[in-house]
Amino acid sequence: MADRPNTAAQTDGTAYWKANLRLIYICLAIWGLVSFGFGILLRPLLSGIRVGGTDLGFWFAQQGSILVFLVLIFFYAWRMNKLDRDFGVDEE
Repeated sequence: MADRPNTAAQTDGTAYWKANLRLIYICLAIWGLVSFGFGILLRPLLSGIRVGGTDLGFWFAQQGSILVFLVLIFFYAWRMNKLDRDFGVDEE
């Protein structure tokens, strides 16, 4: 089978996919740090900081990771819309 020439569409598609994956990895890293890191691993270090009547580690484990996840959902949607416009694959 002959090698296909590298077209501009393939290059743009590859760049778009790499940018998309980079955004996903960043969001997952932030969510993992907040939920697993702050809520479980770093909880003893955060126990001296009080938030809403409880320590900060417990707050991250119970509410903080959920709130950060919701913020990340809206951030991802906003950033993907911008990425779609930049690569010309938006819905409008």
